[in-house]
Amino acid sequence: MTHQVSRSPFLKPFYTKTPVGGVIPRTQRRHTLPASEFRNLTPQDAISVFEIEREAFVSVSGECPLTLDEVLNFLSQCPELSLGWFEEGQLVAFIIGSGWGKERLEQEAMTQHVPETSAVHIHVLSVHRHARQQGKGSILLWRYLQYLRCVPGLRRALLVCEEFLVPFYQKAGFKEKGPSAITVPNLTFQEMEYHIGGAAYARRNSGC
Repeated sequence: MTHQVSRSPFLKPFYTKTPVGGVIPRTQRRHTLPASEFRNLTPQDAISVFEIEREAFVSVSGECPLTLDEVLNFLSQCPELSLGWFEEGQLVAFIIGSGWGKERLEQEAMTQHVPETSAVHIHVLSVHRHARQQGKGSILLWRYLQYLRCVPGLRRALLVCEEFLVPFYQKAGFKEKGPSAITVPNLTFQEMEYHIGGAAYARRNSGC
């Protein structure tokens, strides 16, 4: 008999596997990790998150979007706005978001979480170096946006990105809002917006 624990259709559910009659055969493995799992992140995932982020961003821009302390802060305050992709128990890709209460992102949005608001600020999407060039970034983003439709009250997702990443987010349904007010030394950003709505169970376009 299989008992489903997770309710969201976009977070891969955990299952407790018990044969009919309640007897576990001696040949059954009791601690097999799921081959692929999507779930919200916790503070216990912070170090794995930061290691992937650091490797992905420091070599390109010289700094991480989030420090380890900021990762811990967001995963403590708003873990429901994060999503991790795990394969055989190992984190391979993640998204971290936080709540934001204004129409446009401001510098303060980089470090603040505003609870009970209608907008989520996506701080970072990153994929482990061994899992890149496999489409995992676009798959995870699609999963995350569908998941957000199940979070009560959310209406918009906002982010900033460099110009070369604009087509990637446009393909996912984001629209440009123009140059961002957020500044980082030697970098300029475009602000992007996604309107959350519609059917949360829509089939994913296989070409994404």
